[in-house]
Amino acid sequence: MTRERHGLGVVAAWLAYGIWGLFPLYFHALRPAGATEILAHRILWTLVLCLFILALRQELFALLRQVRGRLALGIGIAAYLIALNWFVYVYAVGTGRTNEAALGYFLNPIVTVALGVIVLGERLRRLQWVAVGFGALAALYLTFAGGGLPWISLVLACSFGGYGLTKKKLGATLPALSSLSAETIFLLPAALGLLWWVGADGSTTFTTGAPWHSLLLVSAGVVTAIPLLLFAEAARRIPLVTIGLIQFITPVLQLLVSVTLLDEHLSPARWVGFAIVWVALAFLTVDSLTSARRRRRAVDECESLEPVEPL
Repeated sequence: MTRERHGLGVVAAWLAYGIWGLFPLYFHALRPAGATEILAHRILWTLVLCLFILALRQELFALLRQVRGRLALGIGIAAYLIALNWFVYVYAVGTGRTNEAALGYFLNPIVTVALGVIVLGERLRRLQWVAVGFGALAALYLTFAGGGLPWISLVLACSFGGYGLTKKKLGATLPALSSLSAETIFLLPAALGLLWWVGADGSTTFTTGAPWHSLLLVSAGVVTAIPLLLFAEAARRIPLVTIGLIQFITPVLQLLVSVTLLDEHLSPARWVGFAIVWVALAFLTVDSLTSARRRRRAVDECESLEPVEPL
């Protein structure tokens, strides 16, 4: 049963990160809708889907009663961090800079480690320090050799890292579906305001485009919710180290899609920047595997000790 549970978790993780890796194709298909309109529809239809599921499970009113005080503040912060991440990502795909988005998600584990030191006061192991150093080197190299600050990559990495940090501070207070529902409730006023804005200036494509285009925008709710729920299922079944290794599927797929299907060009300097980041990720991976092996060994040793009978 344990092996089956682990196997299902691995499959769920692969599916979640695989879907996220193919997101550029979906957002590219939403053209000519701009990043602002796509963000608004993504929030709106994700909320509609989540509330529908919660209503079917008779959990809606329980969620509304639970989200208050410090929890409400934390969810609000997390909501606007993930909204910033969504907006910049869609903007990157829409402007032919998907490779910069991929770089951001390669940088994300390094930023997460750095935030742990700066905000939580965590102590880094030697290989983690090396990884953070290579990550900083990559950012500096891309700024000077790549022709400018890679702001899309940095904003994506920092916003998602901040989102994860906020969720960690909140703890496992809400299940994945309830948490996503609460976050999109906080974002609903902004989404409605953005929809009014794009409608007022005549740039909306929801009512002026082909019927299939409107259906694609509505499907943003399903496209957003499914990988998040798969990820939540994976997190329940498999170790965090395994998830950390599988997560690199997403930026690898994004990079492949950008170069092979979306015909984006990467300069030699950009490839060198990616290579430096990959070196940093190699150090992080080795550190994670070594740390996990030590923990398993310590647990096995504790379990193997025979209890001492009282005299």
